[in-house]
Amino acid sequence: MKQILLVEDEEVLRMLAADLLADEGYKVDEAADGAEALKRLRERDYDLVLLDYMLPFYSGVEVLEHFRRECPEKRPKVIMLSAKTQPADRERALAAGADLFIEKPYRPFEFVKKVNEVLHETDGSPLSP
Repeated sequence: MKQILLVEDEEVLRMLAADLLADEGYKVDEAADGAEALKRLRERDYDLVLLDYMLPFYSGVEVLEHFRRECPEKRPKVIMLSAKTQPADRERALAAGADLFIEKPYRPFEFVKKVNEVLHETDGSPLSP
């Protein structure tokens, strides 16, 4: 079973995304801020990190930069989620190591489709968890 870390400070959005992912058969851990995200990333291995750009304590970009520097041997796929839609924001997220950038608000079906595609790239299996 694929392991996902979902980092989102807005509780309703976090609950919605976690439910969508659980319905797909994924195991989902949650974090509500950048500090909690870093703690979880240090403690466990994840197949995918869904990381909000704007978070308390550390931004998603800062989380990703710290994590890549501190744990270079861990290489989960990373999808940055953001309401920040300027090209510079997208470029900063991708430069920090995000594999994909999804703008908020997103359609649930498209969100799940992108998660499946990114995880499929990881293991080469059919598009299923």
